[in-house]
Amino acid sequence: MLFRHGALSRRDAFLLLIGAASMHLSSILFSHHVQLTDQSNVQQPEIPVPIVTVVHRQTQTQTVTSLVTHTPKPQAITASDHLPVTELLAHAPGWSLFRNLYMANGTLFIVADEQGRKKFPEIRMMTSTGLEAVNSPENIASREPTPEHMRIISPQEARERWALTKPGGKETAINRVLTVEGNTLLFNDPKQFLRHYYHFVAELFFGVQAFWHGAFSTPVSLSSPPPNSLISPHFLTTHPSAPPLHRAIFVHSNADGWRDDPGFNSYFLRGTLPSLIVEHQKDWEDRIAATRPSRGQPERAWHFPTVLFTDRSAAHRGAMCGSTTQRTASEAWDYMRLKGKLRGLHVGGWWAPLREAMWRFAGAEEAISSLLPTRSSEQEKPQNVMHFMSENPEVLGITDSTLAQSEVVDVGDEYQKVLPMPNKIVINYISRQSSHHRKLIGEDHEGMVQALEELVARKNTERKKYLARVAILDGDEDERKRRALTPEAEHVPPEWEFHELEAEKMSKDEQIQAAARTTIMLGVHGNGLTHLVFMKPNRLSTVIELFYPGGFAHDYYWTTRALGMRHYAVWNDTYHSHHDKPNVDYPEGFQGDEIPVHGPRIAQLIEDRVNGRT
Repeated sequence: MLFRHGALSRRDAFLLLIGAASMHLSSILFSHHVQLTDQSNVQQPEIPVPIVTVVHRQTQTQTVTSLVTHTPKPQAITASDHLPVTELLAHAPGWSLFRNLYMANGTLFIVADEQGRKKFPEIRMMTSTGLEAVNSPENIASREPTPEHMRIISPQEARERWALTKPGGKETAINRVLTVEGNTLLFNDPKQFLRHYYHFVAELFFGVQAFWHGAFSTPVSLSSPPPNSLISPHFLTTHPSAPPLHRAIFVHSNADGWRDDPGFNSYFLRGTLPSLIVEHQKDWEDRIAATRPSRGQPERAWHFPTVLFTDRSAAHRGAMCGSTTQRTASEAWDYMRLKGKLRGLHVGGWWAPLREAMWRFAGAEEAISSLLPTRSSEQEKPQNVMHFMSENPEVLGITDSTLAQSEVVDVGDEYQKVLPMPNKIVINYISRQSSHHRKLIGEDHEGMVQALEELVARKNTERKKYLARVAILDGDEDERKRRALTPEAEHVPPEWEFHELEAEKMSKDEQIQAAARTTIMLGVHGNGLTHLVFMKPNRLSTVIELFYPGGFAHDYYWTTRALGMRHYAVWNDTYHSHHDKPNVDYPEGFQGDEIPVHGPRIAQLIEDRVNGRT
């Protein structure tokens, strides 16, 4: 029609054709000069993949799936997805590992059908109101949870709560559930205990590591070498890594509430888990506010794909914590031990990732040598990689029944005796004499320091005499060096050191460096002994805790034993080990400044311990 009515001449059409062809050729020849534009919001069809590449990708996917996991990968819930039901991957009182936990308006929701809800324990064994604890009937009752804190709902109720519907009541494919991607630590504890170095590091995160690392570890095979063999998995500190932890949420604590006054809590957290995102009470309140419904709209909900939920009050309702140890971490530790899932039980191997991270962060040179890569660790590297928010880690062995009593391995002196001897005997006395409360009688403190200095001087003199005698017998230095490389070197008396440590005069790095070198840690019951969790396990690793006579608490006793080390509780001139452990008691004078100690008896105890007489 254009040509018929003269709107376009044949010459014009020919020129248009040439121009179009030129532009087409230019776009092909010079496409690498085309400016890129933002196409993040543009939907485009997939570019065909060459056949060879497709075959390679399919083969690789099948191989990785069969080796890594048989469970689906976690996916952020989209607007059209059905809401996945909640799974309880592992549970001990106060410690619950969930997959697909939900929160709306401050309430935690477990989505389960009638059959599925039977797999969950009593709500009170998982959570509480999060109030501070006081030992009174009224307070104990006030910490019992209600449906406003946690409840179980059916998948149908979840859809009704969190899905948009049409005016006629017909449900659309749009839900209002948003996924908080990654792995979350959800702490329901008040700041009452979080502000203490011991409770934060050696109780809360001690339990977190035991439960998290244990859940994702393969159970120790019953066909493994015997538990008293150094090649047994119970003595290993290297093993496949657990999945990463992405965030910690302190539901009832403000930004200051989880930080202790000396600053060790944040020092520990940043040093051991540098990528961990920390949210606190205000952030949780923001999340609560975001779920509240607008007029005529259903409420929103947050979806946590994998979350470890902890609650101090719930842990104290368990037999291990409430009746035996009074340590919340003991519920997590003992649950995984009974499942055979605490790797490196006799050397705190399950705790080693955080212990070694702390050594590295603090620059503990002598301990860092153990972090140097070996051929075996390099070979393990590929399977340890867990890309950020990329995998849904498989939990192995949790659903299996607890091991038979004859198969359960515990910590004990017989296993510590298998460990190597330390190169040096380093005695570190953590002094509280500058503290406001709970310290030794001044004269007793001075007498103990003098007795320990005399012990170390005597032992080093004995060592020098021995080496001098060996040098004379050997005739020359070369022969002496040769003998040092033989098994006879085990009989050479070790070098001894003694240090009185005043934490307030040391940097945090210096304190961790000292802990990493410690063979025997000594001190009055108090926060300073928390550093025991950074000691390097060996045959003589020991904690000596000084109490007012008649007093005793499980804090450092249980923690020491859980790492496979020896603990002594001292009352002036008598001591107790786990064989004759005292009952918990806080007599008048327990927190006072007149705690007695007999220095020569402490020196004798240490010498006997090193010589294998205790």
